[in-house]
Amino acid sequence: MAKTLTAASTIGDWLAHPEGGPALRHLLGQGGTFDESKLSPVRQLPLQQLVALSQGQFPQEAVDALVLQVNGGVLPTEETDTGAWREKITPGRFAGQTVIVTGAASGIGRATASRIAREGGRVIAVDITAEGLKSLADDLGDAIVPVTADITRDADIAEIVAAAGDRIDGLANIAGVVDDFTPVHETSDQVWDRVFAVNVDGVFKLTRATIPAMLAARRGAIVNVASEAALRGNAAGIAYTASKHAVVGITKNTAFMYGSEGIRVNAVAPGGVATGMRPTNQSAFGLGKTGPFLQLIPAVAAAEHLAAAITFLLSDDAVNLNGVILPSDGGWSIQ
Repeated sequence: MAKTLTAASTIGDWLAHPEGGPALRHLLGQGGTFDESKLSPVRQLPLQQLVALSQGQFPQEAVDALVLQVNGGVLPTEETDTGAWREKITPGRFAGQTVIVTGAASGIGRATASRIAREGGRVIAVDITAEGLKSLADDLGDAIVPVTADITRDADIAEIVAAAGDRIDGLANIAGVVDDFTPVHETSDQVWDRVFAVNVDGVFKLTRATIPAMLAARRGAIVNVASEAALRGNAAGIAYTASKHAVVGITKNTAFMYGSEGIRVNAVAPGGVATGMRPTNQSAFGLGKTGPFLQLIPAVAAAEHLAAAITFLLSDDAVNLNGVILPSDGGWSIQ
């Protein structure tokens, strides 16, 4: 008997299903020829994730209709075991704690802020996008303190810290921007300055501003988001690669300096993540060099997968981890 399909079932399960496979292929092929090989990196993601990945080309209505179609017009119950990975909330893990999360309006930042709030924490949710923060606060209530701010601006950094108050238990430096895959001979000052302003200066300034509260309490946890590009030279352009190598340096030095003061500082290095964030005006030269290596990326992760790693490092469960650069890349870093 074929398994029941839901929006939480993986794309791979849908493609392998005797009814779901033809239905999904038909839907995806409506706009022209459907190249199934392009789904290889996302076969382990839930079908629901196509809504974010497609940037409007695969709307929520299409997912809902597809689920109804393969289940005879009946919506399966939430208890249906699809066999796919599911986020498992640990009640009270962040009870009584205040955690600052940047990039909280979407993607990894939103997934992290949401999980901390659902596990009892108070989240200072930071982003330059007010609408996304409002949506997050509407979903999770008073546990979310939205702060519309630009982490490259000193005045905004001060506003973030003020919103947190005297107690700051954790900081997740997640906000970041990508480059355009340009090599050094094509990289403009504008691209270089923008990438470093957000990915490096923002991390440095917000970390500097939150450390005093952690020192006073003699405890705290900081998690920075590096990248697979921090571990190799063939995953992005020079600006992004260099910026994420700098994040690793910030992480290790800060971990060394403050480990004995009860402050743990670690980083995650994501590989491919289904956030819908894509670089524009990409360099043909750069993509020609990196393209063959990017084809080797293992299965793309969901934002919730990264949130699981980040919240673990922020929590007391990571008590003995300091200065760790944790690849969360499906094994890409071992290639």
